[in-house]
Amino acid sequence: MPGTILDGRKLSSEIRQELKERIEALAPHGVVPTLAGFLVGDDPGSASYVRLKEKAATEVGLRAEMQHLPADCSQERLLRQLRELVQRTDVHGVFVQLPLPSQIDEELVLAEVAPAKDVDGFHPESVGRAWLGQESFVPATPAGIMEMLRRTGYDDLRRKHAVIVNTDSLVGKPMAALLTREDVGANVTLCHPDTPRLAELTRQADLLVVAVNQANFITADMVREGVIAVDFGSNYVDDPSAKQGYRLVGDIDFESVQQKAAAITPVPGGAGPMTVTMLLAHTVLAAERAYASRQA
Repeated sequence: MPGTILDGRKLSSEIRQELKERIEALAPHGVVPTLAGFLVGDDPGSASYVRLKEKAATEVGLRAEMQHLPADCSQERLLRQLRELVQRTDVHGVFVQLPLPSQIDEELVLAEVAPAKDVDGFHPESVGRAWLGQESFVPATPAGIMEMLRRTGYDDLRRKHAVIVNTDSLVGKPMAALLTREDVGANVTLCHPDTPRLAELTRQADLLVVAVNQANFITADMVREGVIAVDFGSNYVDDPSAKQGYRLVGDIDFESVQQKAAAITPVPGGAGPMTVTMLLAHTVLAAERAYASRQA
């Protein structure tokens, strides 16, 4: 029987309704959770993503403040405006849209976002605390995957083997940090997509997470029966039958792998919708923590 489809759109909608209720609970105390972000330059993909974040924030009742700086913006200007924003007590979550122009030191900029407001989980302290299993914000993609597994009942991963085909700081490393926490207790293998005999590793996975942006990279012969397959790939492939002439597919060959999987995320509509939702959830949590600390 085909594996269960993990519907990220449905779960995301449920979480956003919960966030609205939490935001309403803060209102009588004069607290409006606020998400502020920086977009430097005019990259179409980045600009579209920032608009998506702004729209989603407004829809759930957050206040959104997005600052758009020119592509030739100096590092000093960005740092100055970022520091001013971070110091504001009415701003609870801060992010800097990546990538940044070449004249700006990305690591230096991300280190200026105070961990308490680091809703993207990129500050070195946030990264370190995540690896130590301590309370911290983590990037929204792995946070969304973990929340999806928890809400669908596929989070019993103690001593199970999780294989992650991605080693970057956005998905692979923070995903490994979450899975190896004591309350989860998974065994984790991180893989580069060009690892020799990769299929020997992916076939061992009870949980397989893939983010390589190569269409249909994982095929049915590369997975075991009963795998939980999570796809964070995003690839456009030609499709004459589609209105636009192309369609969006993931890194996992969905139709064939679904026949062996216990559960699988589709593309689109799987892990993707959870990402922006978790950014909103982090902002609300940051606002709740800030209010609680003032009352202590």
